[in-house]
Amino acid sequence: MPLYMDVHEIKGVTAAAVAEAHKADMQKQAQYGVEYVKYWVNEKAGKVFCLVDAPNPDAANCVHREAHGLLAGRIVEVEPDVAEALMGGGEINEGGAAVSAPGIGPGLDSGIRTILFTDIVGSTMLTQQLGDDAAMQLVHLHDDIVGAALAALTGRRVKHTGDGIMASFASATCAVKAAKRIQQALAGHEGHNGHRLRVRIGAAAGEPVEHKGDLFGSTVQLAARLCAHAQPDQILVSNAVKELCIGKGLKFTAVGMLSLKGFDQPVHAHVIDA
Repeated sequence: MPLYMDVHEIKGVTAAAVAEAHKADMQKQAQYGVEYVKYWVNEKAGKVFCLVDAPNPDAANCVHREAHGLLAGRIVEVEPDVAEALMGGGEINEGGAAVSAPGIGPGLDSGIRTILFTDIVGSTMLTQQLGDDAAMQLVHLHDDIVGAALAALTGRRVKHTGDGIMASFASATCAVKAAKRIQQALAGHEGHNGHRLRVRIGAAAGEPVEHKGDLFGSTVQLAARLCAHAQPDQILVSNAVKELCIGKGLKFTAVGMLSLKGFDQPVHAHVIDA
């Protein structure tokens, strides 16, 4: 059966209340062929995320409706191989709540994030053809354009990767808009001695693990693989990013299932339309 992530926004939610609601779900789920695998609660943000194995979104919400009436505001289908990226790779306690993996301290960034990578196309060749100083000017141009997009759309620069930048967004919509803004800004710049700066971008949504300001985990790995797979001037995103942008007026074109290094199953991906 498909695997889904449902998202609830509940002002004043408590972990104890969600634990009781999850128990009620478990009493009803068999009637609809549904299994609520685990859940995560962000009391401060008033959000609850549930990972559910269900024949369709309606069946999952029927369980919620009959069990406690707290319907999900959004239900997103997730790929089996990246499901752990969305909910984390830790253990599940007896109540069904996702527990942080051993060794993860209180600095864990446990919210859903969209991770974005940029990569300067042919950076080594540019250095050889233009020289260090001219190539570095293009890197500075890239950094300025990406930095402006992050500032405008509440993105956080995580680190410089040498040939690009890794960034994190709390909103998938903001990440997509930032990616479009970057490509549009780059397209508006004339090339240096016939060499135009071209960038590929990849993004994935999930629950990365934070450690000392850096982000790790399957979501980060998927975003990096999508970036590497993208064509020059292209923005390639995971299915979760596309689903999180439903109703936001953004256009995507499906590119089918991609076989990416390190992922056992093909990943459903989309190109962001200009």
